[in-house]
Amino acid sequence: MIPEYLIRAVLASVTVSVLLGLLSPVINMKGLAFLTHATFHSLLFGAVLGMVFGLLLENLSLVMMVALVVTVVAVVLIAELEKMGFSSDSAVGIVASFAAGLTVLSFGILYRVMASRPYFPLSENIVSYLTGEIFLITLNDLMTLVVGGIVAFFVLLLFYRDFLYLSFDPEGLESYGGNSRAYLMILYVLVGGIGALIVKTVGLITLQVVAVLPGAIALMSSSNVRKILGVSLSLTLGVELSSVILAYLTDIPPSGLATIMLGVIYGVLLFRR
Repeated sequence: MIPEYLIRAVLASVTVSVLLGLLSPVINMKGLAFLTHATFHSLLFGAVLGMVFGLLLENLSLVMMVALVVTVVAVVLIAELEKMGFSSDSAVGIVASFAAGLTVLSFGILYRVMASRPYFPLSENIVSYLTGEIFLITLNDLMTLVVGGIVAFFVLLLFYRDFLYLSFDPEGLESYGGNSRAYLMILYVLVGGIGALIVKTVGLITLQVVAVLPGAIALMSSSNVRKILGVSLSLTLGVELSSVILAYLTDIPPSGLATIMLGVIYGVLLFRR
């Protein structure tokens, strides 16, 4: 009989694969790899801050919500800085620097709060956010991931063509009446929101690799948009499911296996060029 936790892990992997398979090509086409770096700094800050609030209010389910809010605020700040005239790299660097500093400060606050509260499984929470613990996600975690994933999926589908135009020809998009700044803001919020949704299953350490490499590999294999999407989706799904199965058989963290697989595929393609 298939264990229930394995079924939850497979369903979570499918959801993550669809979201990243669609998002990764846009990240690469628009050159947002550095943005994901700032996003994931913000995710760690939000997760630690959520643990502080979770301890104070004795409700650790707040962790994901606080992480989501902090991350969305961070990407909106990046977009606003760009609107003020800062380059994309400068805006990301400014927000990432503040997020990194606030993360260190929030860890200090967390330790002081932990000393005054009864035991909570915070070490497990911190590890799950750093390395990903897809086999430990609860039914509530899975429902949040699936419901949030469905919302993000339909928003992606609704604006996907605009995101592609934004990547290739923002001036042309403006000339046809499109608002490139608004679409950029929506894209940034999607990157942050999807990151917050999947971080507990993928892990912060490997999230940037899993978010960027599928799209990069797909762009190396084809120049046709439909083929790029097909390769990115199938590659992400295959790697995620394979890593879950191998992790189940070997007790190795699936996020590490997925990253190694993607790295090997990317390296082979580079050497063959």
